[in-house]
Amino acid sequence: MNRRQILQSVFSSVGLTVSAEAAAQQGASRNAPVSPKDKLRITRLETFLVKPRWLFLKIHTNAGIVGLGEPVTEGRALTCATAVKEVEPYLIGKDPRAVAHHWQAIYRHAFYRGGPILTSALSGIDQALWDIKGKALGVPVYEMLGGPTRNRVRVYSHARTPEAILEDKKRGFTAFKTGPAKRRPARYVESPAEAAYAAEKFAELRKAAGPDCDIGIDFHGAISPAYAKILIKALEPHNPMFIEEPCQAQNHDIMAEIARGTHLPIATGERVFTKWGFREVLEKKAAAILQPDLCHAGGITEVRIIAGMAEAYYASIAPHNPLGPISLAAGVQIAASIPNFLIQEQVSLGEGYIRQPFKVREGYLDLPAGPGLGIELDENAMADKIGHDWRNQESYDADDGSVVDW
Repeated sequence: MNRRQILQSVFSSVGLTVSAEAAAQQGASRNAPVSPKDKLRITRLETFLVKPRWLFLKIHTNAGIVGLGEPVTEGRALTCATAVKEVEPYLIGKDPRAVAHHWQAIYRHAFYRGGPILTSALSGIDQALWDIKGKALGVPVYEMLGGPTRNRVRVYSHARTPEAILEDKKRGFTAFKTGPAKRRPARYVESPAEAAYAAEKFAELRKAAGPDCDIGIDFHGAISPAYAKILIKALEPHNPMFIEEPCQAQNHDIMAEIARGTHLPIATGERVFTKWGFREVLEKKAAAILQPDLCHAGGITEVRIIAGMAEAYYASIAPHNPLGPISLAAGVQIAASIPNFLIQEQVSLGEGYIRQPFKVREGYLDLPAGPGLGIELDENAMADKIGHDWRNQESYDADDGSVVDW
């Protein structure tokens, strides 16, 4: 007979019972792999390149619990790996469960704060620390963040042709994202024919998707503000779900001007970092849909705060994710813990990388029930995917050879 049973027997003899809540708390304490009073220390940080262009992080502990993170800036994986290595001396020997404290220390002890490399390194570390904490307590991250706020998470795929949309519909997707069709890189001032061509091609995607599906369109910051206004008007009759990065992401004043000129929602955020960067987007009303990247914007800790700021401005969250399954897992945890989630981007459901890949059903993913981020790497399946030398695209104008955005 255990302690709880003895107490129940004693209390029952005098007409009292142990409350269900107290019993549940004792059960949770027994089931947690690491007691809150036990010593838990970080012993090692390990990064490794993973095809096609990712960087994975493992944070090891003395209890054998390993946290997973994805600390990468696309095309700068080795630079991010070095940034993680520079943070390692701070973390070694510390208790990983003080996640918010470690976030503050890593961010604020850098005299030159922020930037895509440092916040990406911090983001991956933050993901891994939350993963450790959840595994130590035996609960998903969203439970520690007050969730669940929903029982499934909507996702979209990338599809640039009607055939791709039809194929992804068969896979269970009900939402998609594309880019504006171009016959060449967009110029600052474009001909009417180019806007008509982009609208015509989007109309073909809309026909394939049908009126019950959603299609976002990403200008990728490669369209001039002048052309963006014309192109948005041409697209409006086909009801895109959102217009993403209609101009360069740092140009929040112009983006706000564009937002005022259309009824379509403007989305931005993949190249905005931390709560301080998103504050300006919200204050200037530059976007109604924020797309913080869990691998760039500051990890789970920071995106949870960004989501709270967005809620105060009646804006929604659609996490950016062109990366791997760890990033997707972190986004799902955020989606399950905030009220103003809209939709989650993904390019990999984890097949060939994690033991139980995510599955799309009627456009949604089920919430993971496992502790921490809820995923485990499949080391055997990943054996042939270690290492890469992926570089960012280098684009030039075909007529004069000048550099163009991609």
